[in-house]
Amino acid sequence: MRTRFAPSPTGPLHLGHAYSACLAHDMAVAEGGEFLLRIEDIDQSRARPQWEAQIYDDLHWLGLDWPTPVMRQSDRMDAYDAALDQLWDLGLLYPCHCNRRDILAALDTPQEGVEPPTGPDGVIYPGTCRPTTAPSGPRPKGAALRLNMARALECLDTPITYSETGTVPMIVSANPLAEIGDIVLARRDMGTSYHLSVTVDDAEQDITHVVRGADLAEATQIHVLLQRLLTLPTPTYHHHKLIRDENGKRLAKRDDAKAIALYRDQGKSPQDVRQMVGL
Repeated sequence: MRTRFAPSPTGPLHLGHAYSACLAHDMAVAEGGEFLLRIEDIDQSRARPQWEAQIYDDLHWLGLDWPTPVMRQSDRMDAYDAALDQLWDLGLLYPCHCNRRDILAALDTPQEGVEPPTGPDGVIYPGTCRPTTAPSGPRPKGAALRLNMARALECLDTPITYSETGTVPMIVSANPLAEIGDIVLARRDMGTSYHLSVTVDDAEQDITHVVRGADLAEATQIHVLLQRLLTLPTPTYHHHKLIRDENGKRLAKRDDAKAIALYRDQGKSPQDVRQMVGL
């Protein structure tokens, strides 16, 4: 078994991160496997070296170890470019020039105050830039690229499926085009996207079990679709409960009051933190 913890260095780790990291570590150790750490820093506008250093410090304090050197997504743009080229050559990508305002304006909202339809990639794209035929020529560099969901689904000879061992049952949309839409696989400011990068990186690291929060369960069908299109293996998924605050709200990096570093400063022990999250 090979598991991983893949935080973004954009803020302090909180109790939810502690739960996910420790659970992934413990599952691998119990099976005589390996726990890996990956730094998901493709968003260079928000990533900070001090937060990356804090990640290492907090995880070591929790008693976790991992092989080095650590994979950092900012070092892997060539791998993401290769995956995009593969999908482009299959006729599955197209450039998109829409911003969020354009997308919202194109949606037919029945009445004021009604939220636009959303899926695992956010507001469902109405297909404004979707071409009637696959674009020809080389892939445009630096452009935002979307996956033509209808064409992608036509490439599959069997339905999307995967093994789920966590607290969330397998989630697969009955109508991915309507319920997910044409997802962004390359952002203009990044050259890639979370969905593409995580899929390529899990395969590169030979991850057998993806352990992560239930909030990402709906996105798994996107990752399995990309695995099929790119002929990559599909790992087993284990989506776990979310750690919430006293009001039932799931934790975010802005919740400094729940930061691991703060509990350390208060004199808590790693075992205290494990007990707080139910491990």
